[in-house]
Amino acid sequence: MAERKHGWGPRDQNVLIGKEITRIDALPKITGAAKYSADINTKGTLFARLVTCKHAHAILKKIDVEAAKKVPGVKAVHLFKELDDEIRWDGDLIAAVAAERAEQAADGVKAIEATIEYEVQEHFVDEADLEAGKQADRARERGSAKESVAETQNEGEIDAAIDAAIQGAKAVHKGFYGIQTISHMCLEPHGSHCEWKGEELDVHLSTQNVSGTAGQFAEPLGIDQANVTITGNYEGGGFGSKFQADEWGLAAAKMAQETGRPVRLMLDRATELKVAGTRPSGFVEVTVAADAEGKVVAWDSHHWGSDGMAGGGVDVGQLPYPFKFPHTRKSQTGLECNTGPNRAWRAPPHPQLCAMTQTALDDLAGKLGMNSYDFFLKNLEFTLNDKAGTYAEEMEIAAKAIGWKEKWHPRGQGGNGPVKRGLGMALHRWGGGAGPCTCEVKVHPDGSVETFLGSQDIGTGTRTIISIVLAETFGLPLSGVKVNLGSSKYPPSAASGGSITVGGVSGAHRRAAQDALWTIFDKVAEKYKVEADALRAKDGKILAGNKEVCTWKQACSLLGQMPLVVKGEGPKKDGLTSDQVGGVQMVDLSVDTETGNIRIHKFVCVQDCGLILDELTARSQVLGALIMGIAYSLSEERIMDNKTGRYINADLKNYKLPRIGDVGELVAIMHQPASEYDRGVVGLGEPPVIAPGAAISNAVANATGIRVPVIPLTPKRVLDALKKGGNA
Repeated sequence: MAERKHGWGPRDQNVLIGKEITRIDALPKITGAAKYSADINTKGTLFARLVTCKHAHAILKKIDVEAAKKVPGVKAVHLFKELDDEIRWDGDLIAAVAAERAEQAADGVKAIEATIEYEVQEHFVDEADLEAGKQADRARERGSAKESVAETQNEGEIDAAIDAAIQGAKAVHKGFYGIQTISHMCLEPHGSHCEWKGEELDVHLSTQNVSGTAGQFAEPLGIDQANVTITGNYEGGGFGSKFQADEWGLAAAKMAQETGRPVRLMLDRATELKVAGTRPSGFVEVTVAADAEGKVVAWDSHHWGSDGMAGGGVDVGQLPYPFKFPHTRKSQTGLECNTGPNRAWRAPPHPQLCAMTQTALDDLAGKLGMNSYDFFLKNLEFTLNDKAGTYAEEMEIAAKAIGWKEKWHPRGQGGNGPVKRGLGMALHRWGGGAGPCTCEVKVHPDGSVETFLGSQDIGTGTRTIISIVLAETFGLPLSGVKVNLGSSKYPPSAASGGSITVGGVSGAHRRAAQDALWTIFDKVAEKYKVEADALRAKDGKILAGNKEVCTWKQACSLLGQMPLVVKGEGPKKDGLTSDQVGGVQMVDLSVDTETGNIRIHKFVCVQDCGLILDELTARSQVLGALIMGIAYSLSEERIMDNKTGRYINADLKNYKLPRIGDVGELVAIMHQPASEYDRGVVGLGEPPVIAPGAAISNAVANATGIRVPVIPLTPKRVLDALKKGGNA
């Protein structure tokens, strides 16, 4: 018998893999049959509302919860803060009220708010103002790094080599760039429905971490983790912010325990924006230099920003992004701001890194009088992870798709009228390696197949991907397999973050399915006197070459009365999965210099991601990322009031996200040469959201001849930059 090795089949023989497959859960979602955590409403459920602080920095001096307990319908009150506790940002949680109806809980909240007294403290929220941060003693040095290709012995010699590279360069550009903080804006807010059944706790949790949150409930509640069941069948978005039980989840569990009734506590929109996580800001002053050919010879930068009271920000070690130039020197300052905490936001912190790096590089190209395409192509040799060749291929594809050669013009020559047109580009990278996954695949004697795993489908198509892998392996239609996920009682699987899920679940299921199939082949070979190595499964049949040996159901009947149960695990280094992806994005847009409005005409993304399991789902990931990228590039930002410390646009009306008319034509091209297929599956969720900020900003600079330095490029910032000559 030949050695059996796990792997993907020849590309041209795939029936499902790599095709355009509609999501198998599309129908329950569009009909409302799919139940999210926010939909759970078991008998006797109480509804909770939150009391939050409206000061950026204060001490809680007085609070009386008895007033709330007297409100009709109120059944429980939970305190997050005690007297003399410090509140450090607007929106911090003070108390929760659970009642028979949501409006009664809201009345309980008002009753508590009427009793609260604070001792207001000094605050600081201006994360863009480094000097003000220093004066307020809120600035913290967060590290520095320097490198040089010159043969140097000490730090002083490295500095001298960097300075010499800059002084000897053909062109040197100095500039200021920035990207503002944005908040998580999940369609389904954070929250849960908690119900006790004796000593056991059932939690329907809006989470990216089904397998990893049971213990987060159990330990604070003083119960065994085995007594907690987390269920997350569907989730309305997470994007990196939903890995924890969170204090509001524990509050729901405690109030449910106290009252003996289920409690549902979902954050309201304002609180969601204020406390459920942000993407940190980044502002940079940079000097970048190039030789006569346009190759970058040196990068020298200092950047700052804030991730809240932790005083962190964008990692200094990853600038310039995604390049390693011959000479680099960079340093970072973090500002401790009285603002809500940071949580991972889709591809942390690559969107900021890309925006702070590639806007400066594009300005250097402009100073050299070079076509941006030629400049980036010239500097691909400095990109990380040996991606230069792939980037070059993707640039060529993107340029043809957007008409770069035909539409390109030097900076500021975007037209004679008030509306100027321009092109911009940027590139990105990401890891996307497979995460840990354990699954249990069952092949029943009647031929039905199902799998169990404690993963979650956060809206990315995980159910569909697993179904494709199993159905392809067993030669069945998608309807022939059933995917059971979303429960902490199933075999554990990693949280969905970092684009690790698709590799994790597909690798584990392919291994389990092939192991199961080989067992079935052995039984068929024994029964029908054929060679097991010659068998394959296709179209519900077991074939030897092109000759049918038996049907799939007949083969499975050989299992006897019990199902065949096979465990799948990963990741493993067997070629099923890989890591490291990249992509190139180009945008064609126009700028109205009278109003400051930016209009996207066409946005092209060329993306590699190894072997694609579902072309339709892959493109959907890219298109969704481009929309999110347009949001943070043009309008989306957290706006803090320096005087009061309040988050002043924490609502759906003023936290501005794009409408359909704002996004233009979006084109997602999956780069799929044979070399990509052969790499195996790599995650795709994060990378396409990285480059939009830089690409759009560069297109605006090409159109107007002026750099709008800070993202998002709102009409006011555009007009201010035009008025001030590009340093608004």
